[in-house]
Amino acid sequence: MAKIRGSGMAAVNYPTGMNLGGDPSQALIHATTTGAFVISLSSTDLGQGLKTVIAQIGAETLGLPFENVLIDTADTDTGPHCMGTFASRATHRVGNAVMQAAQEAREIMLQIAGEELEVAPEDLETDGEGFIRVKGAPESKIHIVDLALAAHFKYGRTISGRGIYMKPKSDVAPETGEMDPDSTEAHACTVVEVEVDTETGEVTVLSVKSAYEVGRQVNPKLVEGQIVGGSWMGVSHALYETTAPYYPAIDHSPGGYSEYLMPGPTELPEIESVVLEYPSATGPYGVKGVGEMTANSPIPAIVNAIYNAVGVRITELPVTPEKVLRALEEKEME
Repeated sequence: MAKIRGSGMAAVNYPTGMNLGGDPSQALIHATTTGAFVISLSSTDLGQGLKTVIAQIGAETLGLPFENVLIDTADTDTGPHCMGTFASRATHRVGNAVMQAAQEAREIMLQIAGEELEVAPEDLETDGEGFIRVKGAPESKIHIVDLALAAHFKYGRTISGRGIYMKPKSDVAPETGEMDPDSTEAHACTVVEVEVDTETGEVTVLSVKSAYEVGRQVNPKLVEGQIVGGSWMGVSHALYETTAPYYPAIDHSPGGYSEYLMPGPTELPEIESVVLEYPSATGPYGVKGVGEMTANSPIPAIVNAIYNAVGVRITELPVTPEKVLRALEEKEME
């Protein structure tokens, strides 16, 4: 009996968005009297950081500081339409809608600034710090707070914009099955090292090392968080999590979270990653989806690493010690 190490690799390409009748998302934006811009969405932040990156995209498009943008996710009764937060689509689809809405609002903002500064809108630029200024004459400028007040109380105008992103539905070609089901695709490759105890069947994941191609990172720290969280979820799904350990039988199904196995801090492997940026032609500022795929490639990489270590191919998840021992026994009997 021994503890044997092995390594395994898996790669994935992951689609962003789906082909559900165009899979559209809408966004609305308006300025308050104090120069804050409220972006209204029906797109839900599930904890992945959607509000942060959407505010960044809105601020970048408007040419204003991040602090000037507020996100209101509203609800399905009061917010603009969204197909939902799924298919790693939110930053891509919603981001495009927000860019469109912010561009419309920016045009109005520059028109009113032109009235105040007595220049044509095309002669103006934003400095990213809250000022709209005349190109080549930076001392001639107006702050967004003063501009918003003027818009509301002097000109009687709203600084607002509307946006929607929809990729036309791609019908399936009956003869070939050909179609274009998504907006863009991200890619990843993961290498895992494991240690298999041939006496107990226990598998320990020692390291998860990945390369991710995500288009462009709007917020690198959030991307890093997705990768670390996805690596943990991949390990958990590969080795621990199940609601039916003897499927299709219902024997010994967990009745609560105290019986539902997941890895804890002591089981967390070494996690390393590199991020490659090849901007998408269709994404806002080159964005692709990164969320869900981070949990995908670690799973087959772990199974491949087990095979590399002890020469048994496990075909059902999770890979429990019992399954490993049974596979090793069958191998010895061959």
